Amino acid sequence: MSILVNKNTKLLVQGITGKEGSYHAAKSAEYGANLVAGVTPGKGGQKFNNTVPIFDTVKQAVHETKADASLIFVPPAFASDAIVESIDAGIKVIACITEGIPVQDSIQVVRYLKDKDVTLIGPNCPGIISPGENFKMGIMPGHIHIPGKTGVVSRSGTLTYEAVGQLTELGIGQSTCVGIGGDPVSGVTFIDILEKFENDPDTDSIVMIGEIGGSKEQEAAEFIKNHVTKPVAALIVGQSAPPGKRMGHAGAIITGSAGKAEEKNKALSAAGVSIIPGPAYIGITLKEALG
Repeated sequence: MSILVNKNTKLLVQGITGKEGSYHAAKSAEYGANLVAGVTPGKGGQKFNNTVPIFDTVKQAVHETKADASLIFVPPAFASDAIVESIDAGIKVIACITEGIPVQDSIQVVRYLKDKDVTLIGPNCPGIISPGENFKMGIMPGHIHIPGKTGVVSRSGTLTYEAVGQLTELGIGQSTCVGIGGDPVSGVTFIDILEKFENDPDTDSIVMIGEIGGSKEQEAAEFIKNHVTKPVAALIVGQSAPPGKRMGHAGAIITGSAGKAEEKNKALSAAGVSIIPGPAYIGITLKEALG
């Protein structure tokens, strides 16, 4: 089992003819994803890798192929339109990899999403992978993942891979790994994914990776305290970051006491979460939490 996607998910890639889109579309298909279509305006009628049809619009692609998930590699200025196009075409799961989307555009997209039956992962995220289903839509290295029962949710892409690498080395497989993205305004939150992991019978533990800035981790802590029964291990990165200085991600900036790593750790610890002391201890901390 997995959350959000599975081996029956039909994937399309928006921006499939670009450098990044073509590379990661091929890698996702190589991993086992059912890549049914690509979308690049003006390139309709062509084939990707001689097999995958390319369409001018998402609506055409969905009509012809019944695609239900979209992976977006579109430049920042056009990415919000690409997301809205997928929503309007009836796509159920969208992962937007694009970094640098204007915050105002993201606000409008998130507002448009409200009350619609669609899950947006990102923007500025690595995507999603379910090893047991041989399905990935994103930029993560597939070979480091093994099937198992630990769910991973993270604001950081690179640290998602670090977490998975450590878990795999210890023989702890993953059910689904979701990178929710590091922008201040984005689609799914920690709470959305934690709820899905809690309700997934094939996920029995959770690794959560947060970072400085905002209050998403405190909100997650409150949710864990009241609704999550499975063991959770959490890492908050940016513990030595100075206030007011943006650290990598657009959302990783301490602008008040709630944004500090120590405040986030305090809230998570109070919720019964096992605190991971540093990036090198992700796997071992979860292993200890599992007994």
